[in-house]
Amino acid sequence: MGKTISNRLARLRTRLKDQAFDTFLVLQGENRRYLSGFTAEDSQCNESAGALLITPERQILATDSRYETQARIEAQKFEIYRYKEGLASWLPEILGMLQTKGLGFESARVSYLQFQKFQEHLIKDATNVSLVPTENLVEELRMTKEPQEIEAIKESLVISESVFESILNTLCVGITEKELAWTIEKGLRQSGAESVAFPPIVASGPNAALPHAIPTDRPIGRGEPILFDWGARLNGYCSDISRTIVLGSPDDTFKKVYQVVQDAQSMAIEAMKPGVDTQTIDKIARDFIAAKGFGDYFGHGLGHGVGLATHEKPNLSPVRPMNLEVGMVTTVEPGIYLPGWGGVRLENMVVVKEDGADVLNRLSLDRWTV
Repeated sequence: MGKTISNRLARLRTRLKDQAFDTFLVLQGENRRYLSGFTAEDSQCNESAGALLITPERQILATDSRYETQARIEAQKFEIYRYKEGLASWLPEILGMLQTKGLGFESARVSYLQFQKFQEHLIKDATNVSLVPTENLVEELRMTKEPQEIEAIKESLVISESVFESILNTLCVGITEKELAWTIEKGLRQSGAESVAFPPIVASGPNAALPHAIPTDRPIGRGEPILFDWGARLNGYCSDISRTIVLGSPDDTFKKVYQVVQDAQSMAIEAMKPGVDTQTIDKIARDFIAAKGFGDYFGHGLGHGVGLATHEKPNLSPVRPMNLEVGMVTTVEPGIYLPGWGGVRLENMVVVKEDGADVLNRLSLDRWTV
C-alpha cells in the first residue's frame, strides 16, 4: 500500500504544479482515504475525522485524539498532527509551520460556515494566506482504477450478487418492500460487507416508476414489476446493481419494456472503448429507447463511475462529456418508468479495457421471473 500511496501523491503533485496555491487541503473522505490510506469516516457532513495538507515536499494528516492512533497506523507516509479544538482554530499554526502563502481547498466539501471559520482564524492570527477554491483535483485521479481497485470492486460485486440470488429463492407474495430491503441489507452484512453502499431500493408495482423510490410497507403482488437497486461496500470499495423482476407471469408491457432496456444497455456497452466520449455512449442508449416510443420515460443519465464512492466520475450522461480511458469503472443503467404502471431498470458494472469494455457482473439479465 505504501508504494501505491506514494504513486498517488506523485500524480497529485504533478497536477498541483500549475495551481495558484502552495498547500492543498483535503477534507473529502474518499479523497483523504485514496491519498493516505486513512480509513476513518466523517460521522456527518459538519464533522471531520481529519484533513490532509499537501505541499510539494510534505504531507500532513491533521486529526484529533479520537483518530490519532489509527492515523499513525494507517497513514504511514504522512506526518501526524493532532489538534485539540477543531481544525479551524489550529489551521494558522499548521500553515505557519508549512510557510503557506496560498491554501487550495475542496469547494464541494468545505461549507460556507467552515470557510468563514477558516477566514476568521487566519485573520485573527494575522496569517496572510489566501484561500483558493478547487474542484475535482483528486476526483479526476480516482476516475481510472488501479488493478487492485478493480479487484476490490469485483469482490464487493460478488457479495452483492450472491445475496440477491438467495433472496430470489425466497420471494413470495405479500412480503413488503421494506422487508425485502432489510433482507438485502442484513444479507450483505452477514456475507462480509462492511456496510451497504447506499440504502437498498425495492419498489414494486406503480412505485417502480420512481427511479429512487424509498421502500414502503406495500406488499409485493403477482405479475407486477419489482425494481431492486442495491450494493455493498467492502474494503472501502462499492458495488451498484439494479435488476427488475416479476413474481409470476409478466404482462405484455413488462416484456416489451424489459427487452428495450436490455437492448439499450447492450448497445451502449458494445460502444464503450477508450477515446469514445461519455455523451456519445449515453446518446446511443437514449436514442434507441426514444425510437421504441419510450423517450419521455428515461430521464436520468445512463451511468456513473463507482469506486470508493457509489457515485463518482465519469458520468455517462447528455452533459459534460469526457473521453473514456482504460481503467474507468462505470455503471450502465438505462431505465423506462411508466407512471401508474411501474418501471424497469437494468444496471451492470463495466470496466473500460484497451479493446472495449468488460462486464463485471455475473448475475444474468435473462432471469426476470420467479
